[in-house]
Amino acid sequence: MSQEVNRGAVAEIDLNAIAYNLGIVKAITRDRQVIAVVKADAYGHGAAEVSKRLEDEGIALLAVAFIDEGIKLREAGIRSPILILFDKYGPAEFFEYRLIPVIHDLQTAKRLADEARRREHPLDVHLKIDTGMGRLGLCDKGEIEQVMGISKMGYLNVRGLMSHFSDSDISDKSFALAQIGKFHEARELVLREAGRPFLCHMANSAATISLPDAYFDAVRPGLMLYGYSPFGGGAKPLSGRALKPAMRVKAKVLSLRRLHKGIPVSYGRTFITARESVVAVLSIGYADGYSRHFSNAIDVIVKGKRAPVVGRVCMDLTMVDVTGIEGVEEGEEAVLLGAQGSQEVNAWEMAGKAATIPYEILTVLGNRSCRVYV
Repeated sequence: MSQEVNRGAVAEIDLNAIAYNLGIVKAITRDRQVIAVVKADAYGHGAAEVSKRLEDEGIALLAVAFIDEGIKLREAGIRSPILILFDKYGPAEFFEYRLIPVIHDLQTAKRLADEARRREHPLDVHLKIDTGMGRLGLCDKGEIEQVMGISKMGYLNVRGLMSHFSDSDISDKSFALAQIGKFHEARELVLREAGRPFLCHMANSAATISLPDAYFDAVRPGLMLYGYSPFGGGAKPLSGRALKPAMRVKAKVLSLRRLHKGIPVSYGRTFITARESVVAVLSIGYADGYSRHFSNAIDVIVKGKRAPVVGRVCMDLTMVDVTGIEGVEEGEEAVLLGAQGSQEVNAWEMAGKAATIPYEILTVLGNRSCRVYV
């Protein structure tokens, strides 16, 4: 499967690795229900294909950011419940595509209830509680009580309650524990108002790994499904097993340049050969999500050996120094993310060079490459 525009980079996606990582989630949470986060096209891994595999593996729900993402999954044949985390517009689509909205405010609850009343069809919803993120969610007891009052009219079925941690790696657990405390209070209030059980979920990847108090009824992993811990590339294995990165990005050697000493490479002459050099020109650039921050700053892997990026990364091309690597030819595969032989460049290493986080590395490279599933 590939995207419509096939530029120079290819992203190989290992669906078995995603299934393996899901198994780790189930093991460390003692088989809690899993709400798999597949927003942003499954972090660049391809939401339709990833969701099909996760569905086969028995996940409870899928979670995306916006309605259009949910519609695409339905059109791809996904049958599992789909949670819409952020979007609150287009109420008709929630009914027509069997999508589950997360309610963040009283106005949205009223609008959805009106649509449900008009259709004479109750709508399942989850409530979002703001416990300290300061972004979206019901903030006080009065708001929660009003939403629950609307639900008692018979048009909204509150099936779940959720919140979100403000620290992606939960390095300071004191604030995270305070958030859990607030969520407990909201949970008791909603349980009393509803008079029946519902699905509570708060744990992202970081909490799934490090904070069992946040498990509740279900966990909501994202990054760890794709093979990375939020705690860094050197994070310890979980339950005796290390997560498996599911994405490998590679590009072809378009040309080999044999350059004398003192020859500048790429724009701005930021790199000048210090010896007789062999420079490989790769079919990837910043238009493909390979950041200009990687200029003169990171390695790729060619024939199982590291080769440094030299000169500035261009829009469509990147140059690497392959001097001393035997047997490199035009058409050779260069690995930019992932492993080849005993060498590996992971998303944490790339994120460090680009002053960002692995989430961005995966989503950008995955969404701008031709994806193939292996």
